[in-house]
Amino acid sequence: MGARVDIVQAMQDGRRAGAAGDRPTACPYPAGNLLRSAWLRGYAAARPLLNEANPQ
Repeated sequence: MGARVDIVQAMQDGRRAGAAGDRPTACPYPAGNLLRSAWLRGYAAARPLLNEANPQ
């Protein structure tokens, strides 16, 4: 696979993990890896903000 494909796949995997409620420590990539950054971006996009989840 090419680098772009790997990055898109990592973002999609992160988004699925965030939507499923997994912890961010579930990321399968080591620190310093570009794919870890992509995974975490996807994860963050899927997780609701605290204020959105619990409006007061």
